[in-house]
Amino acid sequence: MNNNTQTTVTQLKEELIPLIKSVVQDEVRTNIEEFIRQSELRAKELSLMERIVRVEEELKALKETIDMRFTSLQWFMGIGFTIISILIAVFGLFVGKI
Repeated sequence: MNNNTQTTVTQLKEELIPLIKSVVQDEVRTNIEEFIRQSELRAKELSLMERIVRVEEELKALKETIDMRFTSLQWFMGIGFTIISILIAVFGLFVGKI
């Protein structure tokens, strides 16, 4: 290679290297920003799903609690009506004999 060709190659290197660095840095920055945006969206979606699961679990626990209360209430009402019916029957027997 002659001196003129070598100078041209050196000049091309000096011009192209900063340009290539700039393009690569811009592309890497853009890709990293996009990756971060996508990761944040996924994190938000996961957080929302976890909240939904917790709300569903709380609703299930609340339903079970309400079911227990109604079952207890039904038992107490049944026992109360039974006791009242027995008392009415017993007092009815004694009233008829007086």
